[in-house]
Amino acid sequence: MLSFFSDTDCDITPRECAEYGIKLIHMPYTVGDKVVTPYVDFEEFDSHAFYDMLRGGVIPTTSAQGEEVYVKYFEPEFAAGNDILYVHFSSGMSNTFNNMDMAVKKLLAKYPERKFWHVDTLGISAESYNIVLEVADLLKAGKTPDEIVEWAKTEVPKFPMYFIADDLKFFRRSGRVSGLAATMGGLIGIRPVIHVDENGKMVSIGKETGRNKAVARLVQYVEELGEDVTAHRVVIGHSDCPELVELAKSMLLEKFGDSLRILTTVVNPTIGSHCGPNGLGICFHAIHR
Repeated sequence: MLSFFSDTDCDITPRECAEYGIKLIHMPYTVGDKVVTPYVDFEEFDSHAFYDMLRGGVIPTTSAQGEEVYVKYFEPEFAAGNDILYVHFSSGMSNTFNNMDMAVKKLLAKYPERKFWHVDTLGISAESYNIVLEVADLLKAGKTPDEIVEWAKTEVPKFPMYFIADDLKFFRRSGRVSGLAATMGGLIGIRPVIHVDENGKMVSIGKETGRNKAVARLVQYVEELGEDVTAHRVVIGHSDCPELVELAKSMLLEKFGDSLRILTTVVNPTIGSHCGPNGLGICFHAIHR
């Protein structure tokens, strides 16, 4: 049998895991001296309370998972005779995947009859969420893991995500966005426009002043780069700014029609620790990232 894994950094929740047959890897974050593991230490993510905590000045930290964590998740599957397909967030954003590779190498030496495939979404949050659901559709349609890995080579680069941030202190601290300093300027209300590039890294590509203009710019990218947009999901991810979600939805529906499949996801707390509150991103199918 095949065990299909994803992780909480892809915004997948236990509800979706039950719906799509996904086994979840939990990516923790630390608040003060307390390590919090999503959907282990709580059943549902209270996103408003979490992002209000960040608004109040708390800045959680994150760290890579150790090799032993992946052994804990994967060895029971191999021991039970199951192969594994893991669709995960970008390897370009964390050293955790070096530890995963070492764990898998040791496990495959111990269970040589087993197989392990993985798809690097080269993204985070709503972007990864969109790709995980695409893979779930492919599995449901009877595609094999080998076919899915081949699909990913051409299709993962066709799922970009463009997003805007609000409070820059979170990105300044994380240092995970290249080119951010050039966009900061001295204006009040400036919002960098960021995308995840073909290497799965976050890059600042401009700035907007004012939320309406910033959201309109995201929708403009969908118009300019979109390919078969209505044949795929459009996923809006946000860090507790539902009013911006509604604005983005209305703009997208005006451009593409009421048949557009729009899903909304709340940015998970581990990634939210880096982007902060009031951020908004859109992932769609495109000619390229």
